[in-house]
Amino acid sequence: MKSSLLKLPVGVDSFEKIRKDGFYYVDKTTLIEQLLEQWGEVNLFTRPRRFGKTLNMSMLRCFFEIGADRSLFDGLDISKNQELCNTYMGKFSVVFLSLKNVDGLTFADAKYRLTELVAAEAERFLFLSDSKKLSENEKSRYQALSSLDHGRYTMDETILVSSLQLLSQLLYRHYGQKTIILIDEYDVPLAKATSHGYYNEMLDVMKGLMQALKDNQALRFAIITGCLKIAKESIFTGTNNLVSDTITDTRLNEYFGFIQKDVEQILRDAGSIDHLERVKSWYDGYHFGRMDVYCPWDVMNYIRDIQRDSDTRPKSYWMNTSDNGIIRSFIDIAGSNITKKLETLLNGGYILQRIDENLTYDYLHSSEDNLWSILYLTGYLTSIRENELKEKLPDGISALMIPNAEIREIFETTVIQWFDDSAKAWDRKKMFSAVWKGDSRTVMEEMNRLLRKTISYHDYREDYYHAFLAGIFTGIGYAVESNRDFCRGGVSGRIE
Repeated sequence: MKSSLLKLPVGVDSFEKIRKDGFYYVDKTTLIEQLLEQWGEVNLFTRPRRFGKTLNMSMLRCFFEIGADRSLFDGLDISKNQELCNTYMGKFSVVFLSLKNVDGLTFADAKYRLTELVAAEAERFLFLSDSKKLSENEKSRYQALSSLDHGRYTMDETILVSSLQLLSQLLYRHYGQKTIILIDEYDVPLAKATSHGYYNEMLDVMKGLMQALKDNQALRFAIITGCLKIAKESIFTGTNNLVSDTITDTRLNEYFGFIQKDVEQILRDAGSIDHLERVKSWYDGYHFGRMDVYCPWDVMNYIRDIQRDSDTRPKSYWMNTSDNGIIRSFIDIAGSNITKKLETLLNGGYILQRIDENLTYDYLHSSEDNLWSILYLTGYLTSIRENELKEKLPDGISALMIPNAEIREIFETTVIQWFDDSAKAWDRKKMFSAVWKGDSRTVMEEMNRLLRKTISYHDYREDYYHAFLAGIFTGIGYAVESNRDFCRGGVSGRIE
């Protein structure tokens, strides 16, 4: 008998809201133990989007922050470690910024969005305005973080870039306890800036903010998440205390994403364990370190949908939440080498590629290696373990493949859209004129030119080329009739 519907937290990334409002929660609280056992002063976690980074950061804030609600953790794994909870829970001031929505068509717009986030965080500590532990000058500096003029924050760039350093120091002065800094999706402002043409300006601001992580006597530790490990010399200049954990590592990967036992438990609780194989083929397949990982966003969305209708087919939920422009950028610049590799991937094969985890957004398109690295680091490709390969890989080389049916569909959809756009922009007159004149050489040259731009993964039969030509003529309004007689493997057709 099917159980009652689970209340799934689709789109909810607040740990407090999930726990207080009775949403289903996959327990990842032992991440706290792991961090405290082996943590650096500045810890960077890079994972693809929708793999639970923001929810984990919200959970860490709820655990460490002064005034923590201990009941939020009742019944969770971390509550079993009473000694750790008594030592660390609710004992620290926490500064938390999630930068995932910092965007704007201009630098001024994006910078003001960042200003709003910093000001809102500063306003959580209004008690600093009256703190007896602070001097009048320190109170004045604090008030500058959230001062308004005609409804707009007046914080200038000089104050903005020093804001995290200032907040942490003032909180340290007030409490006598060092501050924890949490920065979620730190690289989103730079990714958006690259798209809109103000990368260098945003990089300067982000460098300034990150100075709070360098030689800051008020800092207990910092945790940063993002999609990419941006080259240290680009944004973390002088931060010699940085410890990074990426998808090539294994130790903490079970806390970012769902592992097999998580998915099986959710499906059992939802009364839908019979959907396991379908969920696996569509949303599993990510190999992070030695761990097999599912995308949590997809799993939760699909289980929500099958609770409503058990016959619902899987969908590309991830495609609707992520910018798939990186795939399009591959196709737009595709030379013969990139095209051949894309065809191999779409045919279910793998490619051998060197991966660079230290990238900068402004140089992503400077080499083919960078482009493949991005597809891997952002979750569009995954690595095959060496023990699953027949060949031995050279040092520094990874075997990459499309992880699952969902990502394959995203690739296919993007390729089809690209071809549609290319076909609309292609001047067909030369080819059509050659057809009417019986100029077979020009027809061949024009077809070859278009086919070289086309990424196909099923063009091994003659009827593909028949359909290709029929599609070209149909696309401009001709009525095309394809005769269904196959003589000696040939296909005949007529155009009117």
